[in-house]
This record gives sequence, structure tokens and C-alpha cells, in this order.
Amino acid sequence: MSIFDYILLFGSVLLGGAAVFIFEWRGGRSLKLVLSFSGAYILGITVLHLMPGVFSSEFQNLEYFVLLGFVIQLMVDQLSQGVEHGHIHVHESSKWALAIQVMLGLCIHAYLEGLPLSEYEFFHAHHHADEHNHNHLLWGVVIHKLPAAFALGLLLREAGFKQSRIALFLIIFASMSPLGAYTTTLLGNNLKLLSQMVAIVVGSFLHIATTIIFEADENKQHRISWPKIMAIAVGLGISMLTTH
Repeated sequence: MSIFDYILLFGSVLLGGAAVFIFEWRGGRSLKLVLSFSGAYILGITVLHLMPGVFSSEFQNLEYFVLLGFVIQLMVDQLSQGVEHGHIHVHESSKWALAIQVMLGLCIHAYLEGLPLSEYEFFHAHHHADEHNHNHLLWGVVIHKLPAAFALGLLLREAGFKQSRIALFLIIFASMSPLGAYTTTLLGNNLKLLSQMVAIVVGSFLHIATTIIFEADENKQHRISWPKIMAIAVGLGISMLTTH
């Protein structure tokens, strides 16, 4: 990863969080549309880019790491309360207890999905014969981070935190994925370990993307509004364009 990639990864969280205060935006329908787009895009790059690389690997038992990633994300959701899916629920409990619990879950999630980022181009080049060596995983994480950071900022604001403390929480959250990416650079080009980490991210992304898309049916009547269908179609369409 270049310095620009680290800045992009870090800045996406700050941008998403800052939007809460710059526009005094409360989310609602617009946030749901953004989430539907990001969930569809994540699903697209997972199926079209990440999974083929994982399952074309010469290493065995990577399917178990996919399941591990899914289960890890399931457990992280219990801490983060689904903020990465756009859930914004302020409970009656202490606001500090809420903040610590949510931040712990989000930081674990962000650190794990950052682990394969720095060496993903090496992983992609090894498993794909084409000359295009784009970091699809990086863009998937960045697009996912924007609405997640917005939801975190909105949750903390609704819980009554001052802007300075919200900014501190956002900076900590923004640091986790770059920290995970930098951690991997210290390990070198260990292809087996990298394949296992990408498999874990595949499981995590499958959980996130399907949860977002399934929750697009707000009325639980197995019907999704046309704007959300369009947002999902655009997300999938852009992910498919990146295969060329």
C-alpha cells in the first residue's frame, strides 16, 4: 500500500464521521440507500474478486477460515450493536459503557479487515493471470467505512458526547484498519497466512453485505423499495465493471 492508500483508508472514516456535523444530517432514508449500495458493492467484490483468489489457492482448508470470518463478525456485532450495518440505537445504559462496547467491536472489526490490505496486491497477482493489479479490497473497505463512520458519529452524538470526544473516537476507529495493514507488512509476503486472512475477510464481508441487503426490507414483508433496488443494482454493477 502507498501512503495515499493509508490516507484514503484513514480519511474515509473522518469524512463519514464529519458529515454528521457538517450537514447536521440525521441519516434516515438517505443512509439506508447508501448502505444498500455499499452492501451490494461489498458483495460484488467479495464474490467476483476475493472468493476466486481464495478458492484457487493451493492451500487447504481455507473454507474453514471463511466460516471463521463469518462467526467472528457475528460475535463482533454483539459488541458493536450493528453500527457497521448502519444501526443507531441509543439505550438507557451509561453512555460511556455504550461507547466502550461499540468502539471495542468496531475496532476489532476494522483491525481484522485491515490485515490483508497491505499485501493484497501480492495476493491478487499470485492468483490472477491478468495484468490489472487493483486493490479491490481497499476500495471495498473504504466504501464500507463511510456509512459505518457516519452511523458511529450519529450514535455518539445522540448519546450526548461532545464533538471533541466524538472526534477522538473517530480518530481511534480510523486508525484501526491502517494499523492492521501495517501489521501485515511486518510479516512479509507470507502467502499462506495472507490467503487465510483474505478468507476471514471474505466471511466477514459475506455477513456484512447480506445483513445490509436483507435489512433493506424494512417492513419485513419480503418487499424492497424501488430506490433501494436501484442502489443495490448500482453497487453490483460497479463491482462487475471492476472485473475488466
